[in-house]
Amino acid sequence: MDTLPVIAAFDGSDDSLRALDWAFDAARRRAATLRVVHVRQYAAWAPAGIALPMPPRAATDPVLDQARDYLDGRTGPASVELVAVDGAPGATLPELGAEAQLLVLGSRGRGGFTSLLLGSNGLTTARDAECPVVVVPRPGRELDGIPPAAPGPRVVVGLNVDSPDDAVLAFAFAEAALRDARLQAVAAYPWPVQLWTGAPGELLPTGIDQDAVEHEIRVLAEGFLAPHRARHPEVEVEPYVAPGDAAGQLVAAAQGATLTVVGRHRRRLLAPARMLGSVTHAVLLHAPSPVAVVPPAPPEDGG
Repeated sequence: MDTLPVIAAFDGSDDSLRALDWAFDAARRRAATLRVVHVRQYAAWAPAGIALPMPPRAATDPVLDQARDYLDGRTGPASVELVAVDGAPGATLPELGAEAQLLVLGSRGRGGFTSLLLGSNGLTTARDAECPVVVVPRPGRELDGIPPAAPGPRVVVGLNVDSPDDAVLAFAFAEAALRDARLQAVAAYPWPVQLWTGAPGELLPTGIDQDAVEHEIRVLAEGFLAPHRARHPEVEVEPYVAPGDAAGQLVAAAQGATLTVVGRHRRRLLAPARMLGSVTHAVLLHAPSPVAVVPPAPPEDGG
């Protein structure tokens, strides 16, 4: 069992309370320490070349007192730690991932524009943290017209057969096992496939058989899932192969799910910066379930 803590970012907002609930349950399931962290933001502006002094540390932190009172009387995690750190949340929160097995935060904090679907700190942390990051959404994202899924806990994972990532699948299988949930692996493919003729706005159908494409996607998906099935035979797996936009398919599948798991882009020679990817970004903004963003598996030696 991983000995690193589950970290909950907490600022006293309703969103952070929902994240704290989710992190408390995650730490309990992992028999891990729950570390509640309040990042006390200070003014970051100063003329170039002049360092700002750190603000004096207060004897008590009312935000952490709120968290302590909220958790009072609960049992579950191995232990609970309450920690205050000073800094800019957008920079400090990702750094916490270096000493966590999981980092959990709400979709919005106290600052910024309340109309935004996801705050900048959530996006930055999901993009930059070294550990998986779970973003817990606000209520009210439920989608109309989505058929109800079969009853029981369900974890959804996005499977890109063109560029699968074992870290994403491993996390999703492990999470499904922890929650005694079935795992729905969503593999979407673009359809219809059309060719651009070179003339403005002129596209031609390719004549490719859709059944053949879907069969090939399913075979590939089953192959990528097979080693994880072997490691977690207790997890019921439901491959779901469907035409259409991957983000749209994942957001729809997230309706009623316990968790939706996606990955972020690997660094590449021509794109060395960390990137979420358009699908992950869309899922974070619109999925009605909590979303786990898993960093890519490190490249193999010599790869």
